[in-house]
Parts: sequence; C-alpha cells; structure tokens
Amino acid sequence: MMIALIETIYNFLWGDWILIPLPGGGHLGISLLILLLVPAGIFFTIRTRFLPLRLFPDMIRALVENNGEKSSLSSFQTLVVSTATRVGMGNLTGVVAAISAGGAGAVFWMWITALLGSSTAFIEATLAQLHKEKDPLYGGYRGGPAYYIHHFIEERKGKKCKHVLLAVLFAISGLICWCGISQVVSNSVASSFENAFSIPPFYTSIALTCLAAVIVLRKNATVKVLDLLVPVMAVIYFGITIFVILSNLGSLPDVFSKIIREAFGLRQVVAGGFGAVLMNGVKRGLFSNEAGSGSAPCAAAAANTDHPAKMGLVQALGVFIDTIVICSCTAMLMLLAPESLTRGLTGMELLQTAMQFHLGRFGVIFIAVTLWMFSFSTFLGILFYARSNVAYLFGDHWKYQTAYKILALVMLFIGGIQTYTFVWDLGDVGIGLMTVFNIFILYAMSGQAIRELKKYEGSKK
Repeated sequence: MMIALIETIYNFLWGDWILIPLPGGGHLGISLLILLLVPAGIFFTIRTRFLPLRLFPDMIRALVENNGEKSSLSSFQTLVVSTATRVGMGNLTGVVAAISAGGAGAVFWMWITALLGSSTAFIEATLAQLHKEKDPLYGGYRGGPAYYIHHFIEERKGKKCKHVLLAVLFAISGLICWCGISQVVSNSVASSFENAFSIPPFYTSIALTCLAAVIVLRKNATVKVLDLLVPVMAVIYFGITIFVILSNLGSLPDVFSKIIREAFGLRQVVAGGFGAVLMNGVKRGLFSNEAGSGSAPCAAAAANTDHPAKMGLVQALGVFIDTIVICSCTAMLMLLAPESLTRGLTGMELLQTAMQFHLGRFGVIFIAVTLWMFSFSTFLGILFYARSNVAYLFGDHWKYQTAYKILALVMLFIGGIQTYTFVWDLGDVGIGLMTVFNIFILYAMSGQAIRELKKYEGSKK
C-alpha cells in the first residue's frame, strides 16, 4: 500500500507530462520537476545577469570570510554542511544511474543543469539569510524555505500566523525526503560493502546506524564531524581522479568527444535515445545539486554574514563544486574504463568495475570507502537541515528534535535491507514535493534577493 502510494506520487512528479516525438520512433518526455526547475534556472540566470560566470571570484571571496561569531556557522561551515548533502549518492550512484540509462551525453546535461542551478541556489540562500531567526536550542541562527514562505504569507495576509499551510507542507516534505535519503545512504553503502568486502548488508546497516547514533544524538557534534570529513573526502576523491586522468591522458579527448557527441548526436536522435540522454542527465543533475529544492537554504540560514548576498554566492559555488567538479570526477572514472568491460553493468557494480580496471583491487575498496564517507556525511547533513523544519512544525522542544533523529536512524537501518528502486523513489518523492512548494515562492520573492545582489554590487563600487 505504502509502496504503491510512493510510486504514484513519484510518477506524478517525475513521470512524463509532455511527450515530444523524435525521429526514429522515440520521444522526449518532460516531467513536472523539469518543467519547474529548468525554466526557473534560466529565469534566475537572466535576472542575476549570468551570476555564476560574472561573479565567480566573489564566490571564492565570500567563502573565506570570517564572521567572528562563535555561536553561528561561518560561510565555510555552511558550504561544508550543504556540500555534505550534495556530495553524496548523487555524485556516485546518481551519476552511474544517469550514464547507465542515458549514456555519456547525460554528463553534458548535468553540467548545464549545474550552471542554471547556481543562480537558483543564490536566490533561495539569500532569501534564507533575509528571513533567518535566532535558534534557542542549538544557538546561532536557523531558517530555510519554511520560514521565508511563512513570512511571505504573513505579509500578504497582513497578520501574524502560528503556522502557514504551504510552509507546513514544505517542512513535512523535507522530513519525508530526508528520511528517504537516510534509506538511500545505507542501501548504497551496504551494496558497495557487499561487493568490496562480502559483508552482508544486515551487518553493514547495524554498524552504520550505531556510528551515526553516537554522533547525531549529541547536541553539536554534527558540524564538527562534517568540518573534518567533507574537505578530506572531497580532496582525496578529486586527487584519485586526477591520478586516473593523468594515467589515461591519451584517452581524455575521446571521452570529451563522446560526451558532446552523445549529448547532441544524430545517432541518439534517430535511435530514439536522445530523450533518455537529456532527461537522465537533467534529472540526476537536479537530484545531485538540489538547487531549487529548498534543502541548502536550511544551512545557509545558519550563517552570520555582513551581507545576505554573500551567503547566496557561497551556495551558488556549492552547486558548482558538486556537479562540475565531483560529478565530473565520477563520470571520468567511468568513461575512461573500456566500454567492453562495463557494458551491461548498472549501479555500484559498474563504478566498482571501472575502478578495478584503473586501480586493481584497491579501486573497489576505495569506492566502497568513498561511498561510505560521502553517504555518511549526507546523513549528518540532512539531520542538520531537519532541525529548522522540526522546530517550525513542533516548536523549540528537545523531545521532538530527538524523536526525528531516532526516526531517521531507524530509516537508516531499514534502507540497508530494502530494494534499490524503492528507496531511491522515496528520496525522489520527498525532494520533488519540496521543490513544488519552494519554487513558486522563489519566483514571488526573488525580487528581494535581486535587491540584495544590487546592494552587494553597489557596496563593491
């Protein structure tokens, strides 16, 4: 019953709403989420005057700013938290799924999605900063879409409200999404550990859940662990990828040629596969960088900065790091392996086979450990996000914060022994609902973020 309901909602959000016929008998299917996020990315990119390209140096400068307030997060820490959730399964299993279904050309559309998503990320993170509140439980600040939606509706009604329906729906969707992602975490890790070490998923799930419980049930241990884990894992993964690329330098032009050729290739159009190439690249790109879904603003609101637009710039940089850098690393690792070796493989088996070709048995172990690091940091990051949504729904009470953490831990354990498709669908449903409730408000409130951008650029002059 529950699985059927989740699949129905999934098909509503990610199923084809528009079918565009293609030569060769295929079609280009466009889902509701694509209809919402891609036009939004184009719209905000134009409104910010191509911010990702124009203000990239400012993104770097905003990242290293020190706010000097110990109780709130620094710009770097908010990037660490948001990167922890972005740089996760989407960068490994998500990229694998995109290339498995859509071919090498899907990578190009992931890049395009990231460039457009950077502007959307700027808008929502800036709004989160503008509408943040003091956090009496954890210290510092909290906020996110539930809060700026609440303030927007209050302003429209002209009166104070305890709760606003749209904000409540977003908050609930977020909690559903993060429970779903909790399952994806253990599912992916259990699968990779079974391939690498022949450890049964049941035992992996127990160990992962116990380790997570030790961290998340302590008051402020989450950010401290992420401060250490995220930079280390990202640098190591990037370094290994550079080593593999340098070892296969002669094949690199062919890989880029294949990506571009299959992204626009006549063969894909004639064979009816262009729709799969485009949609799998866009869909997994959206799932990976989360721009427009309303997740990262929960971290952006926790920072103390002298200008809201600076936090928008930091989160725009986060989308770039996630998709242009880390997702591309995974794509290179896969595409530099011989196609004859990986043909017909899917999921983590495909990536681990590619890594075994590059680095031998160490490659299989490396991917298993990397996936654990990526996935575990994702779990910690989403529980940080959940703080503000739980507080919005239930008030400032430790019992509710703890209850949600325990629920997430239970889902973390269950996910390790569930089927692959179901747990991914639950995560996609949650993030899809969040996006639906968030994106329309972004259009309505984007003027506030644009004004802050103009003030920021004016202050530079």
